[in-house]
Amino acid sequence: MKFGVFFLLHSPTVKPSAVVYRRALEEMAYADELGFDSIWLAEHHFSNYGYCPNPLTLAVKASAVTKHVRIGTAVLVLPFWHPLRLAEEIALADVLTEGRLDVGVARGYQNYEFDRLGLRIEDSRSRSDETLEVLLKALRGVGFTHEGKHFQIPETTTFPRPIQQPHPPVWLAASSDESIETAVRLGLNCFTAASTRTTDVPAQAWQTFVTKKREYGAEVEFAVQQHVHVAPTDKEAAERLDQSIWHFRQSTRLRTATERVKDGVAAADPVEGEPSLDELYESRTFSGSPETVRRKIRTYTSRMELSQLNCIFSLGELDQDTVRSSMRLFADQVMPHFK
Repeated sequence: MKFGVFFLLHSPTVKPSAVVYRRALEEMAYADELGFDSIWLAEHHFSNYGYCPNPLTLAVKASAVTKHVRIGTAVLVLPFWHPLRLAEEIALADVLTEGRLDVGVARGYQNYEFDRLGLRIEDSRSRSDETLEVLLKALRGVGFTHEGKHFQIPETTTFPRPIQQPHPPVWLAASSDESIETAVRLGLNCFTAASTRTTDVPAQAWQTFVTKKREYGAEVEFAVQQHVHVAPTDKEAAERLDQSIWHFRQSTRLRTATERVKDGVAAADPVEGEPSLDELYESRTFSGSPETVRRKIRTYTSRMELSQLNCIFSLGELDQDTVRSSMRLFADQVMPHFK
């Protein structure tokens, strides 16, 4: 199994952008030093849930402070991009990262973002599917054309061309059967966000993934993204999971268009039926002492075969020393048992 570190670039207390980016870049360099396989950068807009509107720009900067890790987008929100422009941006980032780029894409889920970009979330699947189709044509070939519902493109070749051929590895974020089938049918890797969800959610996605792999004879990978906090003791880890609930509340409010916003900041109001802190610790996060986290991952992977686990270490307002300690304990005392 490979291990990545996921960066949302969030700030519950709305810290200055320079502070958020400086801290994230320091943690990216630390992930590289600790021997993680990859780092992953999210795209979000218009809220303190995520400060990064363009993961490809950040990927280039990340390549300057790291030496070995793969650098992935998790994810580029396809309906927000013109496919030709996106193909150019991906190829440029692949060149400037010297072939270390992975490309995660998805159709997006936050009504909050779609509304402010003048787009209908109801059209997201149609627009996303066609954007992905054109994107793959542009990355894989020269002199292609396209006639579709959203895009009509005369004979075109995009420049620059990517270093990795036919293109950087592409991952489709998916949890529904339809999205998983799309990924496997197109020969794309698949990852699913399990953050603060029970094991049943990714386990069901895994079963669909296996079925579709057999059906299409595809050689593709499956990864999961999850909240991780490792502390010297179980008690210390459990006491810090109030930071994890902020992510659950914020993403739920933004997804369901029930956010309370003032000055562009969405409040992380409690959500009816949200998990308790005990539930987050016991079954919805990889948290605890190194021994406990190892046990939780073994239990998790008994239900599904993961190519990669992408870890969210920076939770809520955890201070950087605490986050770095969690990363170090995971790298030293958890990762070697699964490599």
